[in-house]
Amino acid sequence: MTTSTAPRLAVTMGDPVGIGPEIIAKAFAAGALDDALVVGDVQVLRRGARAAGLRLPVAWLERPEDVLRCPPGALPVWQPPGLPAGLAQLPWGQIDARAGAAAAACITAAAGLARAGQVAALVTAPLHKEALGAAGVPFPGHTEMLQALCAEGGTLPPVRMMLANEQLRVVLVTIHMALRAAIEALDTPGILQTLRITHRAGQRFGMPAPRIAVAGLNPHAGEGGRFGDEEIRLITPAIEAARAEGIDARGPFAPDTVFMRARHAPDHPGEFDFVVAMTHDHGLIPVKYLGVEEGVNVTLGLPLVRTSPDHGTAFDVAGQGVARADSLVAAARMARRLIGLR
Repeated sequence: MTTSTAPRLAVTMGDPVGIGPEIIAKAFAAGALDDALVVGDVQVLRRGARAAGLRLPVAWLERPEDVLRCPPGALPVWQPPGLPAGLAQLPWGQIDARAGAAAAACITAAAGLARAGQVAALVTAPLHKEALGAAGVPFPGHTEMLQALCAEGGTLPPVRMMLANEQLRVVLVTIHMALRAAIEALDTPGILQTLRITHRAGQRFGMPAPRIAVAGLNPHAGEGGRFGDEEIRLITPAIEAARAEGIDARGPFAPDTVFMRARHAPDHPGEFDFVVAMTHDHGLIPVKYLGVEEGVNVTLGLPLVRTSPDHGTAFDVAGQGVARADSLVAAARMARRLIGLR
């Protein structure tokens, strides 16, 4: 377990030629990462601080535990062994296999710290899927990579992606696959498993009986089978099984209105605590429409806490000093909340 003096969060640098290093520097300078250890390339983080226009000292730590001796006001960076050389000389905003390999190595190292109890949670800056592929990394993103890193005895833990802000929490049954493949992948056991994972996540948020709305797949949730029968064949049986286990799951509801019903606004308390959506864009468009600045990606079902900003590497503005750190700050705040350090 971490001690009260140890860093509670490990922050990975993300793709070194994206906006990750810059927003990490900005969030630290704003006091939002005082309890964090950055896992990344020291020169990359120094370049990120310069891009952000900050005179920020960056401390090079030989070991993660050296963070306890880091000078006050310095960004503590542990550089894991084996990172490619010359990362800080790579052009901003260009896909590079070395950048993808470095991002993956930092995720692996940070997950190791969390699994060993040296940190209490991971906050991951954005990576680039094409750069991962160029490096030969066999995973399309953080979720799948962390799932593999947390496998026990060859068995992958069942995980789900949640995107959340102060107004909506949305959990996905399927994530990074073609829409046709996602629809074909839907089945009652998978939907039921998503409801169980969501229920446990709600309890971790301090909700004894979280209210879960289930969005249908088809227009009007199938309209009694007129517009598709997935609601009848797959989704309703999962809801009924979840309710038999004491889970407050309801639906399936028409996906074009359920998010409005679940939204928590100052003048409109939501009817639900979570919405479970069947496919990636079905669920994420409503959350992102409300603003990516405060959105947080949370991986549910892992034996560790992992959060991430609700945006990508933003190669088009990388190195220009204009990237905002709001979503990274929100991700750190969410991680603390999930580990009970509100």
